[in-house]
Amino acid sequence: MPQQILLIEDDTRLAKMVQDYLGEAGFSITIAATGQEGLTLQHQRAYDAILLDLMLPDADGLDICRTLRAHCRTPILMLTAKGEPMDRIIGLELGADDYLPKPFEPRELLARLKAILRRGPLEPDSQVLRFGRLEIDSSAMEARIDGTLCNLTAHQFQLLEILAGRAGRVLSRDAIMTLLKGESLAAFDRSIDVHVSRIRAEIEDDPNKPRRLITVRGAGYVFARSQE
Repeated sequence: MPQQILLIEDDTRLAKMVQDYLGEAGFSITIAATGQEGLTLQHQRAYDAILLDLMLPDADGLDICRTLRAHCRTPILMLTAKGEPMDRIIGLELGADDYLPKPFEPRELLARLKAILRRGPLEPDSQVLRFGRLEIDSSAMEARIDGTLCNLTAHQFQLLEILAGRAGRVLSRDAIMTLLKGESLAAFDRSIDVHVSRIRAEIEDDPNKPRRLITVRGAGYVFARSQE
């Protein structure tokens, strides 16, 4: 079975050229013309690698990279017409595995793609956060209480992960919205309070008296470090 590659690129001519060339090399290429489409496709199925354009019509490729890396360890090769060293550095710091400036030779793209595929998926620094009876599994995108799965949407899980990953720190609503980049931001156009309420219904023993996800009046929310 050919390796599955997701190409997020709005230049249709370039995308077709890459699809044809890598297809002849034995890969199966799925094209997404926008960042939003790319994120949706990545959530729907597993890919062996992602080729990500930095300049997209609906989003900054760096934001897309950040969002992808928050939920998957798939190798990412960034493609960009922007050749400034700082862009390359930021992309790599956000989790991209390699960086190829445009214009590029198809043979170099193939060589770099094969190189990141040989490395395989990144191992997460910490797959599971544990707070007493609550476990938050980032790789599986699951939260469990005493082993029982919590009924959270992908967006609610991301919000929980953001708060739990910064346990003990008070996060304002503005700070939370800043951290909810890319695809997930649109899902939180309603009050964050509503989503927090739904998360509490799943992770708190008594949602009316929360001990894990606490409101700090006038400041925002804090996820408690120590819990039973």
